[in-house]
Amino acid sequence: MPPGAGLRPFRVDVSTPYGPSLGATVTALLLAARAPGDSLITSPSIEPEVTETIRFLAARGVRAAWDDDGLHVRGMSRIEGGEFTVAGDRIEAATMIMASAVTGGTIDLDGIALPEIPDGQREVFAAAGVHLTAHEGGIRAAVGREGLRAVHARTGPHPGLPTDTAPQLAAMLTLATGTSHIFEAIYPQRDTHVAPLRAFGADITSTGQDIRIHGAARLTAADVQAADIRAVTALLLAGLAAEGTSTIRGMYHLRRGYGHLLSNLATLGAAITTTPGGS
Repeated sequence: MPPGAGLRPFRVDVSTPYGPSLGATVTALLLAARAPGDSLITSPSIEPEVTETIRFLAARGVRAAWDDDGLHVRGMSRIEGGEFTVAGDRIEAATMIMASAVTGGTIDLDGIALPEIPDGQREVFAAAGVHLTAHEGGIRAAVGREGLRAVHARTGPHPGLPTDTAPQLAAMLTLATGTSHIFEAIYPQRDTHVAPLRAFGADITSTGQDIRIHGAARLTAADVQAADIRAVTALLLAGLAAEGTSTIRGMYHLRRGYGHLLSNLATLGAAITTTPGGS
């Protein structure tokens, strides 16, 4: 039986108590694309990964349109292949910007435009003293002369501050002067980075969905364990900023969402080694 055989048009609601589900929207979109006829996805996510998937499918002949009811998809029994250039990854770009910020550097990122960094992320960067400018087909990022500043931030659906950059932001703000607060409105359990950051010397606590960071801290090397992808990334940033050599366990989590983070950091001069098996 060929892939997609037997699929029928459907209607599905992809909302959650915390907002539209990105993964459920993309999954439903791909299924609807192979179900001949008209499907409807209600309460869909509008994250860039969704719009990129729609752009890819449109290039293959699948029709998708938004209205007040949701996302309408007219599926096809067969979708042809072809070439497609994916937009820059805003999460990896923001992570690289924060890696540069914690080490006091300036970074040029190619393959991503300034408008592709969500409004909420850009606003937090500006408030924290991280300056972004368009630069020859990409973005240049640098911390101002005054250094990093404390901010009050709240995660939210696109184009708000992405929840997937909040732990990295917390790591960066350990070096900011003043007291910062990050309110996690999307994924309340996203605080597994808090205790390991304290091992580096960070003054950071979590109460419910609110994370408080008092800086600027002097980070020193630590031996820590990461429980998930965003936590390991936050700890990696702390390790870059800390004095001495740190050991971060759980690096295999990076493979879930970063294609070239370690190699890109190494290109910029970071001294990172991994053990066999990627632990």
